[in-house]
Amino acid sequence: MRNIAKTATLESKFPLLAIEQNCILSKDADITACFKVHLPELFTVAAAEYDAIHSTWHKAIKTLPDYAIVHKQDWFIKENYTPDYAADELSFLARSYQQHFNERPFLNHYCYLFLTKTTKERMRQQSNFSSLCRGVLIPKEVRDKETVHKFMEAVSQFERIVNDSGFVKLERLTEEDIVGTGDSQGLLEQYLTLSRSAGTPMQDIALNAEEVRIGNNRLCLHTLSDTDDLPNTVSVNTRYEKLSTDRSDCLLSFAAPVGLLLNCNHIYNQYLFLDNSEGNLRRFEKSARNMHSLARYSRTNQINKEWIEKYLNEAHSFGLSSIRAHFNVMAWSDDAQELKQIKNDSGSALALMDCKPRHNTVDAATLYWAGIPGNSGDFPEEESFYTFIEPALCFLTEETNYQSSPSPFGIKMSDRLTGKPIHVDISDLPMKRGIITNRNKFILGPSGSGKSFFTNHMVRQYYEQGAHVLLVDTGNSYQGLCELIKGKTKGKDGVYFTYTEDNPIAFNPFYTDDGVFDIEKRESIKTLILSLWKRDDEPPRRSEEVALSNAVSGYIETIKKGDHPPSFNGFYEYVKGDYKKVLEEKQVREKDFDVAGFLNVLEPYYYGGEYDYLLNSDKQLDLLNKRFIVFEIDAIKDHKILFPVVTIIIMEVFIHKMRRLKGIRKMILIEEAWKAIAKEGFAEYIKYLFKTVRKFFGEAIVVTQEVDDIIHSPVVKETIINNSDCKILLDQRKYMNKFDAIQTMLGLTEKERSQILSINQNNDPSRKYKEVWIGLGGTHSAVYATEVSQQEYLAYTTEESEKLEVLDLAREMEGDVEAAIKKISLKKIKGLRAGDIGNN
Repeated sequence: MRNIAKTATLESKFPLLAIEQNCILSKDADITACFKVHLPELFTVAAAEYDAIHSTWHKAIKTLPDYAIVHKQDWFIKENYTPDYAADELSFLARSYQQHFNERPFLNHYCYLFLTKTTKERMRQQSNFSSLCRGVLIPKEVRDKETVHKFMEAVSQFERIVNDSGFVKLERLTEEDIVGTGDSQGLLEQYLTLSRSAGTPMQDIALNAEEVRIGNNRLCLHTLSDTDDLPNTVSVNTRYEKLSTDRSDCLLSFAAPVGLLLNCNHIYNQYLFLDNSEGNLRRFEKSARNMHSLARYSRTNQINKEWIEKYLNEAHSFGLSSIRAHFNVMAWSDDAQELKQIKNDSGSALALMDCKPRHNTVDAATLYWAGIPGNSGDFPEEESFYTFIEPALCFLTEETNYQSSPSPFGIKMSDRLTGKPIHVDISDLPMKRGIITNRNKFILGPSGSGKSFFTNHMVRQYYEQGAHVLLVDTGNSYQGLCELIKGKTKGKDGVYFTYTEDNPIAFNPFYTDDGVFDIEKRESIKTLILSLWKRDDEPPRRSEEVALSNAVSGYIETIKKGDHPPSFNGFYEYVKGDYKKVLEEKQVREKDFDVAGFLNVLEPYYYGGEYDYLLNSDKQLDLLNKRFIVFEIDAIKDHKILFPVVTIIIMEVFIHKMRRLKGIRKMILIEEAWKAIAKEGFAEYIKYLFKTVRKFFGEAIVVTQEVDDIIHSPVVKETIINNSDCKILLDQRKYMNKFDAIQTMLGLTEKERSQILSINQNNDPSRKYKEVWIGLGGTHSAVYATEVSQQEYLAYTTEESEKLEVLDLAREMEGDVEAAIKKISLKKIKGLRAGDIGNN
């Protein structure tokens, strides 16, 4: 008895037969190779790169045989960020960061490509021949094995051409990816449930003229299937006005409005049907002749004849391949009101492409069914239009959302479009891949651009991942973070050196925690004493250098014997006593080395002198094993005596770490102090650091806010920039008129210029963040958002009133900065919530 019920089983209608050798076989003997597509990130592609991607697709498609179908399917799914609390020993700030982004909504992108080999007859099927309209599907046999073999060879060539481009990567899907496993959904199941959530059960599918419903989700389908709906011109890319300026262009692919910019659950299907081009052109020739003979009866025939001839002229003049194409946006929702909004948004997105939005209800069911991976051979011919490969490729989406680095090391930044946390490695993985040759960084950002927040955010994460961090600051930017670390480690870490009248900076250059005086330690001591002894314009004679070197070596020997406690006072007394006798025995002349003059110049640093505290500290700090050290030198950066001494001590501390800590990451970050260092004749330290630190698993970072500094300083120009493969720039709108000089100085490309000038141009007012541009090796660059939790904000803030509020409350709580931040942040968060309720 014939089944006349309106319902049918999925099994009876399902058009696919099997998966063999990772290919889908349909019951109509179509063969489909399936790929996952990895596209470049949003806002990171330049005009020339869009052209190269377009050219790559064109070359690859030309390798495919006649009666093949290229089906690119882009999924855009609304998801929520899931915090990573599983990481071992999450710190207070790291945990608060994860909590801040808990359930943050974002649009995730998944891209697939299906290459199908079908037959001439299947390519000509109308919608009434769809497998949906047939009662029983009888599997056909693949008889021509040679055709299959040639198709698979073409698929391999296609894959190789695309992967060799360097912009797009194809990854072959396996049988498990397609049909799933016991624990995970496969692509087919995801499509038939319109869900990528694990464990989503199969539900009823209603396919009729009134609506297409998958479970509780109702579909809304907009199609581009008629030339009347298409724009007059298409392009490989388009200008994104929201992030462009009158001096720069932010570019996206032509189809970007129906991609990540359409913020709803949707699938964008792109079909290219590769008919026999010559056969198509012969039919058009015949049609043109018919139109010509009927032109006298209708002006429409005359116009159609002219259009057909124009199409034929283009094909023959430029050797273009005649194909058919179709594009559709399939969105869904389980809420009727939301579906109306989605319908409007989808239509608006197509209108932004200068297309006429056509809400398709007639063939919605057939088009949904043909969109099943591997079933593109079921596509109805009347829903496609004739075109050429090049213009059809302009309708492909060519970018994806920001992707996290697979590297275990890195920093957390945010996607500038949705605010989703992204794991970014700007040190190790780029070094491993040869994108950069050193880990050094140069940071440029004017006051108020969020520079201190970014650097605090970066060094905090470096520290929590085991790095030794040494900071040279001139504005108390890291005081809050340092005090937090000090409180958390109970004084074992988080050393903060600053100069005050009551508690001036003091060191002991002759102290080492392990009693080892290597070459670097000896040289730093000699450089220090030399800077105290001689003026910048008074170079020492060779005999004086030898005498000083012998004095330092002699005193170090007495320290090793335990004869004297290490200090500058002890060195002064050694030179005054034992070493003076040695010189007299050697009969060293006064003109070769004036001991009395030497002692006289160094007397202010000896016991009872004006600066006797400076080099005779009794606090024997083990700075080698302190992992977070801040030198705040704002009060002494212009001091002729103190600054040179402190500078050398700082450099000696880091070089000591650099040489002694094998296999441990080290970072030195120098804020505006580098200007004073360069002025005082210590530029050689900067040069040495930037050229050598990479060999010792370290990185040197310089931060500046004055654009004139980078333009006019030879130290920056020749050493810092040339040896910093990672460049980080913040909002440059204050320097818009000077940016040409900055671009030339930093060697920025036009793409990088456009990215930098787009910073903070289209920030989401509902989120509090500043954007930052990170460029690696001149080849990889992107703009990220620095968004932090309320707790991190209080730890990083440079606003004096906010900082004092935290530190004052911490003193009341026995120095517990973490508890103070928790209390203040809880108060502020409650205040914000109360304000929201009041506004509503």
